[in-house]
Amino acid sequence: MIARGTILTATVIALVPLMLIVYYLLRKGLGSWSTNFFTTDPTGNTFFKSSSIGGIKSAILGTIEIVALASAISIPAGIAIAVWLVEYGKRSWFASTVRFFVDVLTGVPSILFGLFIYIVLIVGTGSTYAGYKGSFALALLMLPVVIRSAEVILLLIPGALRESALALGAPRWRVIFSIVLPTALPGMITGVLLAIARAAGETAPLLFTAAATLKTNFNLGQFMNSLPVQIYTDVTSPTTAVVNRAWGAALTLVVMILLLNLIARLVSRRSRLA
Repeated sequence: MIARGTILTATVIALVPLMLIVYYLLRKGLGSWSTNFFTTDPTGNTFFKSSSIGGIKSAILGTIEIVALASAISIPAGIAIAVWLVEYGKRSWFASTVRFFVDVLTGVPSILFGLFIYIVLIVGTGSTYAGYKGSFALALLMLPVVIRSAEVILLLIPGALRESALALGAPRWRVIFSIVLPTALPGMITGVLLAIARAAGETAPLLFTAAATLKTNFNLGQFMNSLPVQIYTDVTSPTTAVVNRAWGAALTLVVMILLLNLIARLVSRRSRLA
């Protein structure tokens, strides 16, 4: 009874700040939501009435494009590295070195990834900011999270499953694709979602790589707006309407991550039933 009471108390204490954050976001952000808010681009008129400042359409689409490309780069690469570490690397010195650097990268501040891409792809090539460069920075940010989470899940797969399939004559690659990965999929989805959520909320890497623009842009080779950068620029404005737009954008970002989690959980559940 004492242990249960202690655990319940600790859970409530942990949930209180979370619920307060959600409540404050709803209170400050819902007032900004409207059809115009989601269907128009920012106008740049930061010293006029709310009807003149525009919405966050370009920021929403830019975030989806940048994070989607970053996910397409980091998720397959991260899972492939994790599979190699668990299935092939084992206790080799090279695998230990890879794990060490992955652990180091996990704790690196996000701004350093942005600076790295800025130096290599912007200063080094003499080119300008671009959406795909922001995706590269976010991919580097996501990669260690995907690797470590996928590796932990793969290590939880019972060795008997692998041994049974190998004993039947199946090659190792088929065992990995047909048994190991499908079994680990639900757990991997959690790690992938954590990586995506972290990348979607990062501002610093995008300031150095993708910059910002007011208009909707589908060309990842040009400047591209995003929700974190939009929030960053709006929240420092002296105009109340623009600050309120920042709160609305912050609530939008949280809702987007929530919807992504719900969709991923539904796909994971159906895959297990299948």
